Amino acid sequence: MPALRAQIDRVDRALVALIAERTGYISRAAEIKQRRDTVHDAARIEDVVAKVKRTAAELGAPEALVEAVWRELIARSIAHEYVKFDAKTG
Repeated sequence: MPALRAQIDRVDRALVALIAERTGYISRAAEIKQRRDTVHDAARIEDVVAKVKRTAAELGAPEALVEAVWRELIARSIAHEYVKFDAKTG
């Protein structure tokens, strides 16, 4: 069990690193965007979710889990982007 837990911890660290990288791109998007109403893009959200669900299916991951995680990730990323956007315009 300790070896298994160590591998889970390793994956968790990798996921956090990837979230940090993704958040950096979200912050950059907030810098680039000229209008606040472009931060939330429903079509882009559905495109991203469709892509991760396809990837989940290809890799044998539970699609429902992946979709739920990504929808939460996207929602919190959008909230972060609003904060960054408002900071530059505020």
